[in-house]
Amino acid sequence: MEEAHVIGVLRGVSVWAYANPCDMRKSFNTLQALVEHDMKGEIATGDLFVFVAKSRKRAKVLYFDGTGLCVFAKRLETGKFAAPWQGPMSKKLELTMSELSLFLEGSEALGRVPLSPPLLRKADLRTKVFEKKVG
Repeated sequence: MEEAHVIGVLRGVSVWAYANPCDMRKSFNTLQALVEHDMKGEIATGDLFVFVAKSRKRAKVLYFDGTGLCVFAKRLETGKFAAPWQGPMSKKLELTMSELSLFLEGSEALGRVPLSPPLLRKADLRTKVFEKKVG
């Protein structure tokens, strides 16, 4: 039987990691406030926002699915989550969905090297189309 995914979203959705350790007692409203005030994010976009405990044993993902806020929580039994506030990851706090999957599995590779190509935005595509017409 194929494994079901709890967070079923497309590649075009951005994943943003909070740049500081987070108290895992925080829930919907407090995490939303962190997104809007600290991260300057917009929860209604459908983007995912990742929070990691100081111990790096627990993590939460907050997102809006179109009908309400959702919180996905995970506790690792062995190992630790990557620390968005340390190392190379602290410079780039945006992840792809593939990187989020690896992160939630406790991958130690996350943050060391880019694991996915960057997402193309509409502006990127317009530039490429313009370059083809001009060139």
